[in-house]
Amino acid sequence: MTDRAGALTLVAVVEFAVGAAGQRYEDAVLALLGRHGGRLERRLRGTDGQTEVHVIRFDGRAGYESFLVDPNRAALRTALGDAAPTTPVIEVHEA
Repeated sequence: MTDRAGALTLVAVVEFAVGAAGQRYEDAVLALLGRHGGRLERRLRGTDGQTEVHVIRFDGRAGYESFLVDPNRAALRTALGDAAPTTPVIEVHEA
């Protein structure tokens, strides 16, 4: 959901396959946020070591949409193949 200023806040629940490749992928992908008007507000790691929760904010929906189709992001995901994390994303707002 976008707020009155047009900002979009998302929560991503990242579930890693076994191994550290998924975490390296997330490090690289999160570094791309800024070029799309996005920023990582919180990055929390589950005690199981296989799950992270990211709170991400974009200046607007267009930035999020451009992030999703970023060719560098797509290339990173393709390179990781089946080891790529699964990541449901939820749009959120302050209650």
